[in-house]
Amino acid sequence: MSFFLFLYIVIVHDHPGAFKMRSVSISELRANLLKYLKIVQQGERINVTSKGRPLATLTPPVSQHNAAKARLKKLAETAAIHDVLSPTGDSWDALK
Repeated sequence: MSFFLFLYIVIVHDHPGAFKMRSVSISELRANLLKYLKIVQQGERINVTSKGRPLATLTPPVSQHNAAKARLKKLAETAAIHDVLSPTGDSWDALK
């Protein structure tokens, strides 16, 4: 199985709506705003169109807590832990 086929299967299986996004006209959105906001709140993305042309995309809110945890995890992967209390052996002009 190729890598790309495997990736496609994983994405479609884990995120069935990943390649399919609902589109609504701006007038339809105005008329049924609460309905579409509830759909977005449940995790679906919606393209808003005007005269058939893309205008905006409504997406669910990003959890600030989860986003911060992900950034810290990524930072921790590159962090180097050293002894910060022992003298370095370098002489500083401030000590003279």
